[in-house]
Amino acid sequence: MTRDTLSNVYIPMTSTKSGTLYDILPDVMGLTVKIVNVYFVGDTESNEDWVLVDAGLPHEKNTILEAAVRRFGEQARPRAIVLTHGHFDHVGSAVDLAEHWDVPVYAHPLEIPYLTGEARYPDPDSEVEGGMVASMSRFFPTRPIDLRPRVQALPEDGSVPAMPGWRWVPTPGHSPGHVSFFREADRALIVGDAFVTVRQDELYQVLTQHQELSGPPRYFTPDWDTARDSVRHLAELEPETAMTGHGVPMKGEAMRRDLNELAANFDRVARPAYGRSVDNGPDTGS
Repeated sequence: MTRDTLSNVYIPMTSTKSGTLYDILPDVMGLTVKIVNVYFVGDTESNEDWVLVDAGLPHEKNTILEAAVRRFGEQARPRAIVLTHGHFDHVGSAVDLAEHWDVPVYAHPLEIPYLTGEARYPDPDSEVEGGMVASMSRFFPTRPIDLRPRVQALPEDGSVPAMPGWRWVPTPGHSPGHVSFFREADRALIVGDAFVTVRQDELYQVLTQHQELSGPPRYFTPDWDTARDSVRHLAELEPETAMTGHGVPMKGEAMRRDLNELAANFDRVARPAYGRSVDNGPDTGS
């Protein structure tokens, strides 16, 4: 039996893109769930040969189920849920969806303690340099959910269950076991929060989803040196399409230029000038 400790959590934030479905690639569709994105990866001709990447905010089970039906038909049921990391806005509906579909959930081994009730993330840094969302982050939950017995570790060989052609790439910094997913064939990249395409700490940008390739959300990133290294690693992959946890997808040469600039100037443009994570160094939260 899985237990959901986010069942009483409500986030009174949304964006103008909430409910928007993005046909990004022939076999990838994105859905904005208020302020965060989830992705449906797989064959649209099959109602079972697909995977859900991340699980959005709490209480969004029906929103995600309805999008799955639109994409894959009335009997839509994925083969798995895979997670970039375990922050509340990426796993909020994971327990409900995993139980509804009766499917496994995969995450990096370093994230699993945060998905089994054994550890909790550091409190958000509401004093970090940034805008109103950063200030509001003191109210964001850090309590772990409990996905036992469904949660499993991603394979050590880098493959992604039920996502042939994709591999998981370690991109820690925003969280200890944060991963991104990359497909060499078309250089598609699902990055979670390793970087985002909206200034997630600025309320107006979040509400309007103004496109701006940025570093990871400042209020939830405890290790900036490692986060910088992860962005540089992703830039080296030279992606063609970048699908982020926050903000609209970006493609092509302009995206790669912005990503390379972020990687080269990370300490100046992404790392905050002040805040607990900057002043005190990395905190694992365990």
